[in-house]
Amino acid sequence: MKKITVYSTNTCPYCKMLTRWLNDKNISFTEYKVDQNPFAAQAMVNLSGQMGVPFTTIEDEKGNITSKILGFDINQLQMAVA
Repeated sequence: MKKITVYSTNTCPYCKMLTRWLNDKNISFTEYKVDQNPFAAQAMVNLSGQMGVPFTTIEDEKGNITSKILGFDINQLQMAVA
């Protein structure tokens, strides 16, 4: 099973669209609010090299990150969670 992590903020409309899309598809994910959690914000910067949200990582069963997706990119998300 793939592990999905979403880095978001409370004020980002694209973050809300992304989490709504995942919920509508019954896809489980972990969400970190980087505007409230400085540790999650630093982890996101380490992974992505930038501060843009939403930022999504998808890991395989072994814990290897197989996808890093910046923004609410439905096409990339659909391929990554398939």
